[in-house]
Amino acid sequence: MVEDAKFEDGGEQPLRLKALDADDLTVIAALVQDAVFPASEMRWDRKARRFALLLNRFRWEDVDRAKTRRRDFERVQSVMVIEDVMAVKAQGVDPRDSEMVYSLLSMTFTPGEDGMGRLELTLAGDGAVAIDIEALEVVLRDVTRPYIAPSKKAPAHDL
Repeated sequence: MVEDAKFEDGGEQPLRLKALDADDLTVIAALVQDAVFPASEMRWDRKARRFALLLNRFRWEDVDRAKTRRRDFERVQSVMVIEDVMAVKAQGVDPRDSEMVYSLLSMTFTPGEDGMGRLELTLAGDGAVAIDIEALEVVLRDVTRPYIAPSKKAPAHDL
């Protein structure tokens, strides 16, 4: 049985957010928590001073709606771009292993002098990516339609 679309379904738009300060970044960090991505979808363009990730993002903003409607949870492909990148350092990450899939646990910002700072992406399995930036500018943009999360469950973390 095919279910008819509801009026409220038409109001949902893909995310397109920009963080220019630490407060903005907390919103993006919450939305990308538990995103997964293969190593092959992580790129640093030194010349353009840009670091980008193509993420399969869990749609945290849709959890209540999914529960209310008793439907499966969703993911969406999103591009996260970090501008003004001066250096990238990785630990426990092999960008040449295109089969490896990483899970993003958290993203934190440590401010430095004169607007500089470091973004740290903490990955499951003790991996981390440290991104030194000249100024904070992070863009998150959904680039596909949402799809049913393969696990059909919301990510959970043991405390």
